[in-house]
Amino acid sequence: MSWDPNPIPRALPCWSLRRASETALQSSRRAVEDQLKIRGHKRDADVFELFLSKKELTEVIDLSRFKKLKYLWLHHNKLHGITFLTRNYCLTELYLNNNAIFEIEGLHYLPSLNILLLHHNELTNIDATVKELQGMLNLKILSLYQNPLCQYNLYRLYIIYHLPGVELLDRNHFGFANNIDKTVFDDPEDAVFVRSMKRSVMTLTSMNWNTVPTREERYLEEEGTEPAQMLTVTLR
Repeated sequence: MSWDPNPIPRALPCWSLRRASETALQSSRRAVEDQLKIRGHKRDADVFELFLSKKELTEVIDLSRFKKLKYLWLHHNKLHGITFLTRNYCLTELYLNNNAIFEIEGLHYLPSLNILLLHHNELTNIDATVKELQGMLNLKILSLYQNPLCQYNLYRLYIIYHLPGVELLDRNHFGFANNIDKTVFDDPEDAVFVRSMKRSVMTLTSMNWNTVPTREERYLEEEGTEPAQMLTVTLR
């Protein structure tokens, strides 16, 4: 009998995988219940936001019971997918950055989504990702940087072309948002990031009087006199 120095690893038994999944769901259930207690919610209808970031979650329980959920923080976990979001039609802000997500199947069920952060994940298929997001007409702010699909040479042009409704991609504007977010964030860095993205842009234009010719210069019509210039200052 020969000894194989590189044996093929055996798949885990089905009961072991099932048990691991049940344990992960239990952790998720405890995290949700803890949040409900902290917020003092007694009815599911009263839940508008859930802070589930940095809980080491690999799976999340079905959240369809929270019909009025609008804000969901799940960043800095270990999620691989988002199949738990199928009936949260009121969800407007979803923070999934810093996970291990490799597909976003199910996002098209969220027609009200306005902000979606997916940076620092494992998304590789740009076509599948765009296809899932194309039906989300209210999506205005999107982050996908630090995903493998960003290595595609025409990544930004591809996203902008196929998702024309998005006003801000990966912290870079190709449109303007008008309001300032007032949501209380669990992570201060996310608060700074999102609120800076949503500040409106104000442009001030005035005459550069140093370039305006004097009466004598106009009278003499000196050669080399350039026309007056305008100064433009952009503030965010």
